[in-house]
Amino acid sequence: MRTEKSEPKYIAIEGIIGAGKTTLAKMLAEKINAEILLDDAMNNPFLVDFYKNQKRYAFSAQLFFLLTRYQQQQSLLVRDLFAQKIVADYSFARDRIFASVNLSEREMILYDKILQLLHANIPRPDLTIYLQASIPVLKERIRRRNFGFERGIDDDYLQRLNDAYNYFFFHYEDSPLLVVKTDDIDFVENAADFDNLADIIMKPISGKKYYVPAGSAS
Repeated sequence: MRTEKSEPKYIAIEGIIGAGKTTLAKMLAEKINAEILLDDAMNNPFLVDFYKNQKRYAFSAQLFFLLTRYQQQQSLLVRDLFAQKIVADYSFARDRIFASVNLSEREMILYDKILQLLHANIPRPDLTIYLQASIPVLKERIRRRNFGFERGIDDDYLQRLNDAYNYFFFHYEDSPLLVVKTDDIDFVENAADFDNLADIIMKPISGKKYYVPAGSAS
């Protein structure tokens, strides 16, 4: 178990589509010599169909995500989390956030029954990082990475997802939480931005902490 003054061993990075989760996870894992754990979202066979017809394919896509992430999280239980560092570009908690936006009321009832059976066996991160960004910034990042199936994402869906994430992490208590406002930093192109963020991440955090780099409030 992590003590109050120790560095986090298991770090989960969260944020909605285009927030920069995977990029930051890879950079941070390299910097601190940690193993990287990546969400296998691109191999979801229902994902492309979901973005074409969300209502029809939402439950199939969500259930595939849930079970795949559960299996991946189970692999952490057989690793020595005390001896190595792990950086993940998702947390298991994210699955229900998407479900709450994408599923109907009846589908959510079934989803929650399945989730309750799985959740007790999920390891909790020592630190969760939530990358926040405004809708215009997210749209630009999505445009730049140019994944074909994401081109049809509209502003309303992004806003609903962003609101759901903000609500969830406002009430989040499963682990220490670092909320990072990313609109005015570029940790990919600006080494100073990344180094400053990495320093914040590796300092002991208890409860909830907000990191708003200079200029973010302007």
